[in-house]
Amino acid sequence: MRANWHEVTSDPNIEAIIVCTPPHLHSEISIAAMEAGKHVLCEKPLARTLAEAESMIRTAKQTGKVLKCGFNHRHHPAILQTRSWIDNGLIGQLDFARCKYGICGRIGYESEWRANQKLVGGGQLMEQGIHALDLFRWFLGDFVEVSAFTSTKYWKIAPLEDTAFVLLRSRNGKSADLYTSLMIWKNTFSFELIGHEGYVSVEGLGGSYGTERAVLGKRNSDKPFAEESIEYRGPDESWKNEWQEFENAIMQGREPLGSAEDGLQAMRLVQAAYESNRTGAVVPV
Repeated sequence: MRANWHEVTSDPNIEAIIVCTPPHLHSEISIAAMEAGKHVLCEKPLARTLAEAESMIRTAKQTGKVLKCGFNHRHHPAILQTRSWIDNGLIGQLDFARCKYGICGRIGYESEWRANQKLVGGGQLMEQGIHALDLFRWFLGDFVEVSAFTSTKYWKIAPLEDTAFVLLRSRNGKSADLYTSLMIWKNTFSFELIGHEGYVSVEGLGGSYGTERAVLGKRNSDKPFAEESIEYRGPDESWKNEWQEFENAIMQGREPLGSAEDGLQAMRLVQAAYESNRTGAVVPV
């Protein structure tokens, strides 16, 4: 047992660390670790502010250390299956995506660190919805416009939001929409991608989100409607898969899947959504 994080980052026998503290410490700990010669897997959001995240990325480049953002959803088997279907052209050109992602909150939520504005970079959108924004980017590419509105209807966490609605558009006209909330009252994850030749979707993430399931449907007007569905049972393997990807990136000297740059770009989308909510305007990214 170490007395504090400084003892961990300064230990010459440690080669890599996981930073899973509240966001206000992500930048400080990650930078200290990389400057001490360690690779870092940092939980999402990558940092509390864009400036902190940019400083982390500069340090990673200066030290040559791997800095990965904790986007474990990229490593869920159903998400990886949809990636495979799409990469193999089974639904043709992608056009748009949508996601409904929420959690039911819990007694005492307003007293947790997640509800403390000084410790976090945002509310439900930054805490949980950012996973969906990262997936949108992974499948559809970068976005250039964001429109959003947020609200705090139930949980006493203002000025942080408990609900957000976000609409994004890319330069080539692809679009995505997200509804994320602490008020769905049943843990929910539903992610869909629509293409010229069909669709893919992921329902559930295992555990309280229900059985994880990947679905493939093809556009075919003259045959009976049919879907291909794969269910993934058992424990959540995404954390283990994420760590393996982190290790592989270190060994191979490359950027990891779900890189620090991905973490920064997802944060930019969140900040653009907050600006859109404040101004009532579509915000360029």
